Amino acid sequence: MSSQPELARKLGLFDATMLVMGGIIGAGIFINPYVVAQRLHTPALILGAWGAGGVIALLGAFIYSELAERLPRVGGQYAYIREAYNPLFAFLYGWVLLLVIQTGGMAAVTVTFSRYFLDLSGWKLSEAGVAVVTIAILTLLNCLGVRTGSSVQNALMVTKIVAIFLLVGAGLFFVSSPATAWRPLLDRPVSAELASDFGAAMVPVLFAIAGWQTANFSAGELKNPTKDLPRGLLMGVIGVVILYMAVNFVCLRTLGPEGLAATKTPATAVMSSALGAKGVKLIAFGIAVSTLGFLSQSILTAPRVYYAMAEDGVFFRAVGRVNATTRVPVVAIVLQSIWTVVILLTGKYEQILNYVVCMDWVFFGVSASCLFVFRKRATGAARLLMPGHPWTTAIFCFICVLIVGNTIMRYPMNTLIGVGILFSGIPIYFLWGGKERAL
Repeated sequence: MSSQPELARKLGLFDATMLVMGGIIGAGIFINPYVVAQRLHTPALILGAWGAGGVIALLGAFIYSELAERLPRVGGQYAYIREAYNPLFAFLYGWVLLLVIQTGGMAAVTVTFSRYFLDLSGWKLSEAGVAVVTIAILTLLNCLGVRTGSSVQNALMVTKIVAIFLLVGAGLFFVSSPATAWRPLLDRPVSAELASDFGAAMVPVLFAIAGWQTANFSAGELKNPTKDLPRGLLMGVIGVVILYMAVNFVCLRTLGPEGLAATKTPATAVMSSALGAKGVKLIAFGIAVSTLGFLSQSILTAPRVYYAMAEDGVFFRAVGRVNATTRVPVVAIVLQSIWTVVILLTGKYEQILNYVVCMDWVFFGVSASCLFVFRKRATGAARLLMPGHPWTTAIFCFICVLIVGNTIMRYPMNTLIGVGILFSGIPIYFLWGGKERAL
């Protein structure tokens, strides 16, 4: 591998920030508020759930910032788990990322984009056909070079932000009769039932607010990863939290808790109330661009994990090759896109999404715990970026345990399937490892 071309370091702070925000903001914030409102019934509780999600994301951003500074290597979480614990654990993360977490989410997001695109254009085409063509175009663009892929991602991310500002502005200034009352704070006494419902409401929140970690996958392509990646993580997550809270505020202001719970398209309902049919078209365009941007970011970042796995000799050798002209891992990018298309065409992405949250937060917790290991080893001269460590890091890890535990209790079958997929990687790892020893 040493004779092969290396990844090109062409990305800066703005690119890192846009990668962080692009990895988080997809279609979830335009849709998931209604799911939260179905489980919690007062503005204070609903905003409290999104605020709690924001705090958790910010804790994660601080942890990943320090991890990025201590170990600024391609692959992000994969590299942290490998260096702190065991190559097998790192491989299992990459394995489930490829089979479930990244590709399942990408398939669902691509279908969402196709539906909005066809609705806006009025074309009579197949949803699946549009989805496949979309993935193919974005894959090609990212194969042309990291600068090209990042420029496309940046443009889409800026457009997303404009769409969210438009939604918030419309809800604040063009809805003359607010539909919500801000009291009472709670709809029932504090109890175990309320705590359980709050935990259930956090599932769609956490699904919508996760994704900050994907920017770390591309550490090997940042010009100055030890400085730009930590700053990009913090600025990106803070920006997303502000945008998410603003969107939920205008949804509640316009629709009220009951109205929000009654619609599956809250962003569309807000824009319809504010600007009529023109507003519906505008937000449909914004959601389409948002899903496209999320997909573009996924194609840009996640293949770097499979590339790192191949470099370690635990995945197909071809996946670890960098194109001499474009300086990107073309085979890794194409592999992920092909598997996404397979999931998309089989229609299994909805089932896969049911156990993405559990698998995601298992590895969030494992990755966060790597900080304990790295600080104990005291490797390098990294800044201590995580305030309140070890207590704050321990709290984040405990939150991950609670999220996984709550998911197991509420969706035991989905969790069992996810765990089965995870452990199916163990024999695969030793098969590849044995082949490498033989060579």
